[in-house]
Amino acid sequence: MAKPKKKHVRADFRKNRSARARQGDWTRKFKTESGEGEDAAYQERVSGKGELSRKRTVRGVTAGDDGLGVALDVDEAACLRGRVLAVHGLISTVEADDGAHYQCAVRRLLKTLHTDLRHVVAAGDRVLFRPADNSEGIIERVEPRHGVLSRDSRGRQQVLVANVDQLLVVASAAEPPLKPNLVDRFLVAAEQGRMRAIICINKIDLIDAADVQPLVGAYSQMGYPVILVSAKTGFGIERLRRRLQGKQSVIAGQSGVGKSSLLNAVQPGLGLAVGEVVAETKKGRHTTTTARLIPLAMGGYVVDTPGIRQFLLWDVIPQEVAGYFRDLRPLVSRCEFPDCTHTHEAGCAVKDAVADGWLDARRYESYQRMASGEGYS
Repeated sequence: MAKPKKKHVRADFRKNRSARARQGDWTRKFKTESGEGEDAAYQERVSGKGELSRKRTVRGVTAGDDGLGVALDVDEAACLRGRVLAVHGLISTVEADDGAHYQCAVRRLLKTLHTDLRHVVAAGDRVLFRPADNSEGIIERVEPRHGVLSRDSRGRQQVLVANVDQLLVVASAAEPPLKPNLVDRFLVAAEQGRMRAIICINKIDLIDAADVQPLVGAYSQMGYPVILVSAKTGFGIERLRRRLQGKQSVIAGQSGVGKSSLLNAVQPGLGLAVGEVVAETKKGRHTTTTARLIPLAMGGYVVDTPGIRQFLLWDVIPQEVAGYFRDLRPLVSRCEFPDCTHTHEAGCAVKDAVADGWLDARRYESYQRMASGEGYS
């Protein structure tokens, strides 16, 4: 039986993949040495295979919309399958399907593919890696992703975690104060990444629970589950535990809201490091420095992420923001103009809903900030 033909795709590479094709000092050489400029590369062939092109032909197939662009062809017989537990600089901790842990570097060809990704590998990724001695290995291929939580980092996509089913957005009722606008940004990211979103308000023991009921009601009406908990007293922990059981989850929120404390309460014995809120700034200290996948004894796993102090949406243009707001989305088609920005136009159904009290004014303000491209920090 004939072997299947390998597929070839044209892929872009980073600038450091090959030596500089065009020298920058031809004029100086031409003035000092006659005839030196005759061999300068000054045009590109139609085929795109000249010295000025960074495209290369690699064996593989075109991947889905997961940021990588191409799934490299590898010798699967010589590789093991696993999941990335954490990424520490150039080394990733990978758990093989048999439970063994490997410290893996990333294949150079994979690292130098030209993509918008800040890092090619993220916690939660399913990978194929080539094992070596001393529990080390080389990641040869990253499998297609789903359920991705990412943000914009200096114009590039920073994938915080991949392959999760639900996003647990953690906020604190006090110390640091509750910031609904940041919660809204995470909800938009969950809608974009096709993840189920759950809102968890921690430190409920520090305030009167009635103070947050209007906010809880607004999110509940949109279909988002809201859980009031206290990692200190244990209130609501059992309900949170049921939400995480058997699921593949990521927990995210600003520094100091008690993400690690909640996980310690959900699964006693984890021993995750926790920190105190700085009294002067009312902000938390970074105790979690990298995203880490934690298996749960009750089934499933959760990814604990570092505290977020700035969260810019990735690959969301202003015209798309309203579509990610569950409460705005049904109103968009009722506007008088199809290109309505819902900010100043006459006949805007969104603005009318705010004026009539059908749409929460705070949510509308949050939409305006996101649609204008304003960041959060």
